[in-house]
Amino acid sequence: MPDTVVALGEQALLEGFQLAGASVYAAETDDEVRRAWTALSDNAGVVILTPRAAGALGTALTDPHSPMTVVLPS
Repeated sequence: MPDTVVALGEQALLEGFQLAGASVYAAETDDEVRRAWTALSDNAGVVILTPRAAGALGTALTDPHSPMTVVLPS
């Protein structure tokens, strides 16, 4: 069962999530976001995304096999 919380996006917006125990995947460009998304482990249960990261992933977020996501407010 997936049990890991992941935060994905710009490092400056995600620093606090690492202190809370999330695995942080810093990605500053759209290509880095997509690479990090495909590299997520099967244990990723919830992925916190910055607005820019969510935009870079687009329709990949609607895949029913993807982990649950939440987008930070802009």
